[in-house]
Amino acid sequence: MAFSISDLLVTDDLTILLGLIAGTVFLLRTFYRPQPLVHPILLGRQSEVAKVRNPGESAVYRNYGTGLMNRFPLRPHKDVHVLSDLVRSDLEAPRTLWSTKITNAALQDRVASFGTGLLRLANLQTQESNVLLLLNDCIEFLIADLALSSHSIPSMTLAASNLLSPVLDTHPPSAIITHAEFLPTLLELIYDAGEEGRHHTIVVVGEPSSRVMASVASKVKVLLWTDVEREGFKVPKIMSPLPKPSDVFSVSFFADSDGHVQGTQITHTNITAGVAAIHALFPVSALLSSLDTIVSSHSLGGTYGRAIAYVAIFEGTSFATTESFKLFRADEVTGKQDVADVLSAQLHTIPSATILFLKPAHVDALVDAILREAKKSLVLNAFAWRHKNASISEGFVSKDTLWDRLVYDAARANVIGEGAGTVRTVIVGEGLLSANVLTPARVALSCPIIHTLTHPTVAGPAFALHALDLQDFSTAEEDPTKSFAPVGPPTVSIEAKLLGVDDSAVEDGADPTGILVVRGPPVTKQLSGEDLESSSGYVNVRTGESTSSGNADDDDGWVNLGFKIRVLTNGSFRVVA
Repeated sequence: MAFSISDLLVTDDLTILLGLIAGTVFLLRTFYRPQPLVHPILLGRQSEVAKVRNPGESAVYRNYGTGLMNRFPLRPHKDVHVLSDLVRSDLEAPRTLWSTKITNAALQDRVASFGTGLLRLANLQTQESNVLLLLNDCIEFLIADLALSSHSIPSMTLAASNLLSPVLDTHPPSAIITHAEFLPTLLELIYDAGEEGRHHTIVVVGEPSSRVMASVASKVKVLLWTDVEREGFKVPKIMSPLPKPSDVFSVSFFADSDGHVQGTQITHTNITAGVAAIHALFPVSALLSSLDTIVSSHSLGGTYGRAIAYVAIFEGTSFATTESFKLFRADEVTGKQDVADVLSAQLHTIPSATILFLKPAHVDALVDAILREAKKSLVLNAFAWRHKNASISEGFVSKDTLWDRLVYDAARANVIGEGAGTVRTVIVGEGLLSANVLTPARVALSCPIIHTLTHPTVAGPAFALHALDLQDFSTAEEDPTKSFAPVGPPTVSIEAKLLGVDDSAVEDGADPTGILVVRGPPVTKQLSGEDLESSSGYVNVRTGESTSSGNADDDDGWVNLGFKIRVLTNGSFRVVA
């Protein structure tokens, strides 16, 4: 029986319907499939590698955006040279710092007034005096820091409250600035040290009680912050010579892994380079602006926390810190790094947070709480989890997907509250995320998670994961609960190399693994052995030898951070447990 071509092309309604369905499914899969947020080629070579290396060492690595032959960025803008330049006069809109709404002009005026009042009432001398900042994170900290730096009076800060006694013993300050609630404890430390015969000047933020003031010894001079600032408003401002970018304006004390007290000297260039490094973490399509609000869990007493604060100052953003990292408390309660701590920034009258600088414990707590809320939608969550993971594996993450509207928006709102929809970037530092947390964090928060490697001697992050790098390097052979997520390439102002590398393994094509050393403009200079007394628990950190604390530096400026690290094939780095 013969068939004609027309017989073969006969269709009915069912055939047409099936064809339409097949075409629709194909188009939806083609056009609805998420596209990577960054081209994969850009993530294949994140570090620029030197062509040669010394025996037992790796090659020198730099950020690919900086290159081997280019100069390091020293500042976020050509007109920024010293700390006071970060307060830009061209930004006129007010922003909220903690609970104080203030313009840059008003901030500059308060800085000048406080500096003048402090020089007059505390009898401080430029380049000769020093001031200990015993302050929790607050606007007064920034005002004092800017005022002292503008008059070339070095400040001293502490990364932890238990460092106060040894620092007072070995580095007695010309003046101390502290809170009214901490004044009784400070006076007790002074009296117990048997230093009643030595003159002390204390500037107090807040109103101390009459009982505390009655206990002040005759050779302890207590000034109120308001009186100092008012004195500066009443008289002509004192103008000191402009400091140099290379001048040390502060010393930050911290404890190493062995409990020894270490000190690092911070120059203006260290901070401006750190601000530039943090600024470069954000892709061009999502740069910081004055519309952002930064919430940080890193204390201003450390180099990293201070760099974050000055990023907010430079960009004109609102800024606040979490409550758990108050260094000086009237009680003995230790703050917890949990969801409540992240939300504690809302106690200040700031807009909803858009950028979160958190510690790994905060991220663990947030992710766990959000995913628990999402699992209450039992059926939908299974589909949402699968589709969100598939999108992330394709290099795409967003809060505007169907699954966010159905599941994760409500889960985030139940945990974070009103600000759940405004968070657009989370930056994790001062600790390392487990490898098995990074992808769930991207699902739960639906925004870029920038994993960084930080150290007390580096102003800003030393390494940082690309904001749009969503790759997962976990392998079946390793235990994800015992391995760390990649920390990305060196930041734009850092160069790094590894010591103790197995030469034969590297020549056979293995990934270099060794002890990390870095140098660059954000890397501070540690106090020399002459300035650190072993009798008070100090150690010599200028010997140039590798130490267990990982803090030694050498004549070429290389600083040993003490991390064992591996270089991945794409130029990203990963700390080895």
